[in-house]
Amino acid sequence: MSTWFITGTSRGFGAQIAGVALEEGHNVVATARDPERIAAGLGTSPRLLAQPLDVTDTTRIQPAVDAAVQRFGTIDVLVNNAGRGLLGPMEETTEEQVRALFDLNVLAVVNLTRAVLPVMRAQRSGRIVNIGSRTGLGPNAGSSVYDATKHALEGLTGALALEVAPLGIQVTIVEPGVFRTDFLDPSSLELTRETITDYEDGPAGRAYRERIEQNNHAQLGDPVKGARLIYEVATADTMPPRLPMGRDAVEVIERRAVDDPAALAPWRDRSLATAHD
Repeated sequence: MSTWFITGTSRGFGAQIAGVALEEGHNVVATARDPERIAAGLGTSPRLLAQPLDVTDTTRIQPAVDAAVQRFGTIDVLVNNAGRGLLGPMEETTEEQVRALFDLNVLAVVNLTRAVLPVMRAQRSGRIVNIGSRTGLGPNAGSSVYDATKHALEGLTGALALEVAPLGIQVTIVEPGVFRTDFLDPSSLELTRETITDYEDGPAGRAYRERIEQNNHAQLGDPVKGARLIYEVATADTMPPRLPMGRDAVEVIERRAVDDPAALAPWRDRSLATAHD
């Protein structure tokens, strides 16, 4: 039995992962802004601790971690799942929107991980699973700022994995493609607050917004199967450095394996020639 600390468990992947961990006999610290929604989705169990937590409120993070350790003695698996989207051309976004999104999707991950790492370092073991996005592998027009947060999480995860590996701690990032969660609902997804006419007929304009509306709750991926795969990865002897999850995510990383070398080829020799003679 291990203890899982999972953020954003009121719905979506967070709730599904928490449910799998409970089914498999583990302790689960499930956090969300509204803990009543945790109980509604996961029920009650002596192995479940529902914690109110807004991960962007730095004053609440350490008390939540302390409560988890006090209840279960340790934290073995941290799943940084909480986050949201922001859609629209970059020029249409406000500075307030950009800062708020980075606070949630990146800085909150840093702060919570920093609070949990002393526990894992003391026991010389632990797993950290960051939930990224397919767009962290290949960006889309119309989600530039959101993609930027997921690219930041890619870099953070990879470097952190190298830093803590000698301490017995493994780190991975899961990059889901389109899954049938509430991610595209207005309650989870923010749109830019103004419309610049020049973008309306482009790849980030009217047609893009219509496609998002049409795809809501019609996505290809099954979140139940996705959560089970995340659980399997988190409990494997050795976690992969990243897990592209879903057909579209796998296609993105496979396409990069072809496209990146092709794009480099015309410039490779000149790039190498920038070294001192």
